[in-house]
Amino acid sequence: MSYTALYRKFRPQEFKDVKGQDHIVTTLKNQIQADRIGHAYLFCGTRGTGKTTIAKIFAKAVNCEHPIDGSPCGECPSCRAVAAGNSMNVIEIDAASNNGVESIREIREEVAYRPTEGRFKVYIIDEVHMLSIGAFNALLKTLEEPPSYVIFILATTEVHKIPVTILSRCQRYDFKRISVETISERLHELLAEEQIEAEEKAVHYIAKAADGAMRDALSLLDQCIAFYLGQTLTYDKVLEVLGAVDTEVFSNLLRKVLSQDISSVIGAVEQLIADGRELGQFVVDFTWYLRNLMLLKSSDEMSEVLDMSTENLIRLKEESTQIHDEELIRYIRIFSELSNQIKYSSQKRVLLEITLIKLCRPQMQQDYSSIIQRLEQIEKKIEQGIPAVASSAPSSVSATASVSQEIPVEPKVLPKAVPEDVEQAVKSWRSIISAMPGLSRSYLSKARLTLGGGNELVLVFEDTMAAGYFSRAEEKEQLENAIAERIGKQINVLIKESDSNRPFEESHVDLEQVINMEITYEDE
Repeated sequence: MSYTALYRKFRPQEFKDVKGQDHIVTTLKNQIQADRIGHAYLFCGTRGTGKTTIAKIFAKAVNCEHPIDGSPCGECPSCRAVAAGNSMNVIEIDAASNNGVESIREIREEVAYRPTEGRFKVYIIDEVHMLSIGAFNALLKTLEEPPSYVIFILATTEVHKIPVTILSRCQRYDFKRISVETISERLHELLAEEQIEAEEKAVHYIAKAADGAMRDALSLLDQCIAFYLGQTLTYDKVLEVLGAVDTEVFSNLLRKVLSQDISSVIGAVEQLIADGRELGQFVVDFTWYLRNLMLLKSSDEMSEVLDMSTENLIRLKEESTQIHDEELIRYIRIFSELSNQIKYSSQKRVLLEITLIKLCRPQMQQDYSSIIQRLEQIEKKIEQGIPAVASSAPSSVSATASVSQEIPVEPKVLPKAVPEDVEQAVKSWRSIISAMPGLSRSYLSKARLTLGGGNELVLVFEDTMAAGYFSRAEEKEQLENAIAERIGKQINVLIKESDSNRPFEESHVDLEQVINMEITYEDE
């Protein structure tokens, strides 16, 4: 006989075997007992939470000859036929591969015939969100007014893709993620039945890695058992099979990041890869480790919530005193962004190394949290008597600083006298701008005014497009005419693009600061 996977072998056959969905099981059992069975149900939730399993149990229960408290007996011919998958009354359809109008038309034709035995015909349509719009429209009328002997159970992981017209005709049941404790209890039951020994810590890690899905937990357990067949399943073995990383590795890496030892950090990544760890899983687990650290810093009572050994908890408390809240939040934000990027990247190692270097070198970023961290680093170095500028600045920056100290910067010299016509133009500048067409007005509002060597009015633009726009003869002439019309004198206007390497105030005299400009009021 061929081997049967654990998730198939131990699939619940009765409502009492279903774990973690008590709110749904109780409702369905009450409906069966009170004979208040609906005609259409929608089961929605994440993968592996029991949608299809409960649909099959419900299909057995409504046709069971001897139901017990709303649950199928499992012994009658109808229950055995459903369990064996050869019942004529339970029709399972995979909408992913049967998503066309023709498949739904076949259902509409079939529902016209009563079941040969039993009370109900039950149609279970899995991944119903995969149906085409035409198929949904074809299903709509049948779903709204089906024959009294027909029940539709629609299952989906993406309920937002289902049309509202379908949703309004179904009883909706939302399946919750199953808790780690519930999954752990179930795994222990199955291990005892399979006569396999396993450490509590190993089982708990598998339950946690399943992310709320019982089926995923059973698949992971199956994988671990197969790798170490006939041996006790330990925590270290589970980590090795799943490509996960121990908490001690996270602790050592965080300490190296806090000490800003980039060579050691890159060496740690090298060791992870040599050990065959999956980098995507590592990023997720390290983010979770930082989250635990954040909770511990938030409150001393959080130590009871965190699921870890006493040794690891002591280490975590020690690290919580070495890192500031802003710094920790920055780490969590950066790694959360990385977890989304690394899923689809072919260069996972490069992304991880760049991210870790960012953590060690906050000066690579210009956001608020990194600036705060840089200031804290400078304060620490000053307290230790280390010259902050000399140690923190790169060699090229230091060299530039020394040159700038040797070569004195010429001070900005204000003009002795601004020509009267240029002064009048600057005073009336806002009125001149308001009289210009839309695009010209938009560009001119951002121009900086200064004086040219030949007593011209110079317009300095930071925007390359604006400088190019007014460099054209017709646009420049239009501006000079507007100035002449306003002040009654013709002046020469020069157009310049700002030097991005130097601030405007260092290389130009700002006429707007020298001359008091007129205040203009726009009509409402």
